[in-house]
Amino acid sequence: MNEHAAAALTLPLDEDNPTPLYLQLQQSIEDAVRKGSLKADDALPGERDLAKQLGISRVTVRKAITGLVKKGVLVQRWGSGTFIAPQMRVEQPLSRLSSFTDDMSARGLQSSAVLLSRSSGQASTDELMALGLSPGETVSRVNRLRMANDIPMAIEHAVLPSRFLPDPSLVKQSLYAALHEQGCMPTRALQRLHAVLLNEEQASLLNVQPQSPALYIERRSFTATGEVVEFTSSYYRGDAYDFVAELTISQPDRIHHDDA
Repeated sequence: MNEHAAAALTLPLDEDNPTPLYLQLQQSIEDAVRKGSLKADDALPGERDLAKQLGISRVTVRKAITGLVKKGVLVQRWGSGTFIAPQMRVEQPLSRLSSFTDDMSARGLQSSAVLLSRSSGQASTDELMALGLSPGETVSRVNRLRMANDIPMAIEHAVLPSRFLPDPSLVKQSLYAALHEQGCMPTRALQRLHAVLLNEEQASLLNVQPQSPALYIERRSFTATGEVVEFTSSYYRGDAYDFVAELTISQPDRIHHDDA
C-alpha cells in the first residue's frame, strides 16, 4: 500500500451523513489534493486496500475513483494503478505558429523530448501527397514524445522534405530551431484537429488509460515562397491540453429588429 497516500486519507467516512459515501470519498481525495497532501503522480492504494482502510465496499471505492477519473482529478495507468493527475493544463492559441519548446518556456515550464525514432528515405505515397513532393523525393522523419516538467504531453510525428532537413539528427530540442539553422523557417501553417481515443501504445507513452480522449492535430507549415516545409501529426493529452481560438464577430451591414 502507498503509505503516503493512505495517510492523506485517514479521515473516517460518516455513514450517518446524508451525502453518499462515494461522494464523501471523492471530497476527501480532492481536499487532500487541494491541500498538497496528495501531489501529482502520487499513487492511490488499490481498491481492496482502500476499502479495507476506510471500512467501505470496493463498489463504493470504484464508483468514487471512476467519478474522479472523469473529472480529471485521477488517472488510471494501464497495469500500474490509479494516480493523482497532473494539476496542470496548458492553453495553446490556435492563431499563432510557435514551437512546443517556445510554448512551454512562455509558461515557465521546462520542455523536453524523448526520441522515439528517426529515419530518412524515400517518401511514401501519403508523405508525397502531404508535402506536395514528386515521386522519388526523400524525407526526414522524427518521432518524439514531448514533455513539460517531465510530464508526457504529446506524441509528435514530423516529416520534412530532405532539402529542408537533410539529416533528422539535426533536431535536438526544437524542430523549429533546427529549421531556423537551415534557413527555412515556416511563416504560416494550416492545422486540422479532431477528438480521438488513444490506443494502448499511445496511452502507455502518455501515462494514461487506453481509450482516454486526446486531440489529434495535423499541421502543414509553409515557407514564405509557399513550399510545404513540414507535415506533423500529433496526439495531445485531453486531460492536460486546451486549444483556444480567439474569434472576431463580423458586423452586419444592417441590423434587423423585430417589429414592435
